[in-house]
Amino acid sequence: MGTVPLIDGFGAGSVFAYRDGRAVGADEFLGNVAQLAAVLPDRDHVLNLCADRYRFAVGFAAALVRQQISLLPPNQTPHLIAQLLADYGDVYCLIDGGAPPVALETVLFPEAVASARGALPVPVVSDRQIAVIVFTSGSTGRPVPHAKTWGGLARGARMEIDRLSAHVCPGMSVLSTVPPQHMYGLESTVVMPMQGGLALHAGRPFYPADVRNELAALPRPRALVTTPVHLRVLLADDETLPAADLLLCATAPLSPQLAAAAERRFSAPLHEIYGCTEAGQIATRRTVATAEWVVLPGVVLQMEADGVRVGGPHMEGDALLGDVVELWGEGRFLLHGRTADMVNVAGKRTSLAHLNYHLNSIEGVRDGAFVMPEQNGDGVPRLMAFVVAPGLTSENVMRALRERVDAAFLPRPLCFVEALPRNATGKLPREAVDELLTGLDLKVE
Repeated sequence: MGTVPLIDGFGAGSVFAYRDGRAVGADEFLGNVAQLAAVLPDRDHVLNLCADRYRFAVGFAAALVRQQISLLPPNQTPHLIAQLLADYGDVYCLIDGGAPPVALETVLFPEAVASARGALPVPVVSDRQIAVIVFTSGSTGRPVPHAKTWGGLARGARMEIDRLSAHVCPGMSVLSTVPPQHMYGLESTVVMPMQGGLALHAGRPFYPADVRNELAALPRPRALVTTPVHLRVLLADDETLPAADLLLCATAPLSPQLAAAAERRFSAPLHEIYGCTEAGQIATRRTVATAEWVVLPGVVLQMEADGVRVGGPHMEGDALLGDVVELWGEGRFLLHGRTADMVNVAGKRTSLAHLNYHLNSIEGVRDGAFVMPEQNGDGVPRLMAFVVAPGLTSENVMRALRERVDAAFLPRPLCFVEALPRNATGKLPREAVDELLTGLDLKVE
């Protein structure tokens, strides 16, 4: 059984994080981890709900040191947290403010933390130790748990660093709009900094002005880790954006037009990451250059009767992908959307991802999503769509859609809303879609 260091790539005096305008050294981080680990209750599972990314990282590392498993749900609704409490009866909650969504044993992150004096030894953790249980987003139903070992997470981070080596280097600062509780956020904004000597930013700015200000305040080289939804909001603002050295994007397909605009406005290369909760990160692409995805080092894709199966050195086994994938050989492939998103109308097939891509490519559309309601009886299935497009009419949107998609897939009806109920990573959980569908006191055109 091997071991993996808690952090790697940090030299003497290295910065581990930027928090509240202050640089936090790697030794201070290790001291904070030791202090928190000493006061954690003796349990097997911890629900880490710290909103501050640095405190989340301290809690995540302290749990590793105590051989505890961090539970990372896709949301913090009382219903889901109650489910976790029923499934993991010994779980306690680590928070850095407010109160947990349901009543359970709670540890408040200590406000006063002692500064480390001198260099501290870096703890090592078994590579077979289960570090986290992450959950699918719930886009198609109840979230499903998946256990990840510390060795697998660390190997995945090194694979990501290897792929991005032309842009990533020790000391690079990393700002993110993605929560650390999400698989993408965990891998790219917590574990990659921990294993690559990068400096994470403790906040998660939401508004465009906050993203601009926080990014501009970080030293270069600097990276922005985000999603297509957040990028679209950022680019809708005409304010000058600070230069970056790397943009990372994931959680939903990104159009080449949006990627090109992002590269131009940030003066930085944009790389997309493709992955899933079951397998973690799998492949990357430079979106402005190609539609092809290239698998990370060691990742293998295999076509089988029920779909494409993926395996890799960062995985405990293999996993069946929930996407329609077209293999092109030598670790390259095209992505055609979620298997569950495939729709068949009048004998014609397409994917909701394909339709959403065209809907969101229409000038003036700020956000939009196609939906296939549950079918009752033997009637012909009818797609519908929700759109956020102030200033446009139904005629404007439908005319543009007719130029882009087959008439069989035009939405009936097209519903205008003020905003779509996306979660923190920009996804639309099925539960939120169902609420939209059951309350159509909306502007329907």
